[in-house]
Order: sequence, then C-alpha cells, then structure tokens
Amino acid sequence: MSQPVVTSLDKGILSVTLNRAEKRNAINAASVELLHQFLEQADLDADVRVVVIRGAGKDFCAGADLDELLASADQAPDQNEASAYRLGQIFERIRSLPKPVLALVQGRALAGGAGLATACDLVLAGDTAQLGYPEIQRGFVPAMVATLLQRATGEKIALDLILTGRLLNAEEARMAGLVSRVVPAGELEKEGNALALRLAGSSATALALTKRVFFEQEGKSFGEGIRLGARVNAVARSTPDFRTSIASFLKA
Repeated sequence: MSQPVVTSLDKGILSVTLNRAEKRNAINAASVELLHQFLEQADLDADVRVVVIRGAGKDFCAGADLDELLASADQAPDQNEASAYRLGQIFERIRSLPKPVLALVQGRALAGGAGLATACDLVLAGDTAQLGYPEIQRGFVPAMVATLLQRATGEKIALDLILTGRLLNAEEARMAGLVSRVVPAGELEKEGNALALRLAGSSATALALTKRVFFEQEGKSFGEGIRLGARVNAVARSTPDFRTSIASFLKA
C-alpha cells in the first residue's frame, strides 16, 4: 500500500506530494503525521532550501477524509480537539519554517485542502483550479481555516466564503488574496519548478530572516514594526551571505 504522502529531494527542493489521488488527496490522520515528519525534515536538513507541496492526480486536496471525519463523531470532544489541532499545527509549522513553502494547486483545493494551500508562503494555481470552503454545506464548521482566510482576504470576503461555501476560480482566488499567481494549467509544473529553483538559489539566511520579519510584523503598531525591521536589518548585515553578495555585486 502506497504512502499517503511521498517526498523527493532534488537541487535543494523538497517536493511533498499528497498521494491519495483516488480520494482526491483527502487528508487523513496518516497524512497529517507524514506532513509533520517531512516539515521536520525540511527544518533540520541543510540540503533543503525550499519546500513544494502538490497533489497527485487531478486535484490538489479535497480536504479532510470524510470517512475518517464521520467516524470521529463517536469520539470524545477532547480527542477530536487534539486531532483537529494536530492538523492546525501543520499550518503553524509552515509559517514558522525558516524556508519558503510553495503550493502548486491544480484542480480543486477544498476545505482543509484550501487551508493547506493558503497556509503556504506562495501559491501558484493552474487557471482551471478552484478553491473553496464548503464545510457549511456538509453541516460542518471551517473553524481553523477561518484564521488563515480572514488574514488573507479580510472580514467580508472571508465570511462570504465560509458562510456560503461557494467556490472561487483561480483568478477570483488570486484577486481575493488566496493565490499568488495564476498560470496556464499545462504550465503549472514548469512554472512551479522555475520559481522553486529561483528560491533555492537565493540566500538561505536572507530568506529565513525575510519570512520571519514578515510574519512577526502581524499585530504590531507601525512604530513597533519599524523597530523590528531595524533589528532584523542589523542582523542581516552580519551574515556571511550578505558580505559575499554585496561584495560580488560591487565587483560586477
């Protein structure tokens, strides 16, 4: 039986593939644990410069495995909270990872699958992709993904999406702030690989500091943000990558 998530490492790019195409890559408990494992690998392995998350087959991810979700209705609330939070920690882990995480979205990214995509730092979507949060149509609540969604889109768009469960096409998702770029569906892998290689070729320390300062700005006042930026600016000047890159630029 194949693993529900598989990886490969090439040229500094850790490719993480949701591997349940017959289930539209629905996320089950085993998938969650493997995602934790592979993000841990990405964090600790210096050979990993960037992470790319994609889905096998026609869809990125249909969300939670409904068979597993239905079975959980008979479990105690604390068990279900722990299980849900384990998935939510994937979103937290992606944000705290000091390396860029790129999602390549083809077909549908729904519910927790849309949450997984939008938790990534950059999202490339094929022009035939769809994103949405249809939990309300299944008598369920898009509880954790709402945290990501509101930050990405703002209150009114977020509420529209989670209260109606309507799906967005790729361009609508880009305009709403859920997608970074839209590319022709047939070019998604090519464009995604090109972007991943570009990121992998950048300074690892500069990328890590940029990602850190970007997310730590959240909730800070303007003045606090400027002061935080000044501290990170000072740290960046002391790194070997900075010295080498500036010296090379000045010699060019």
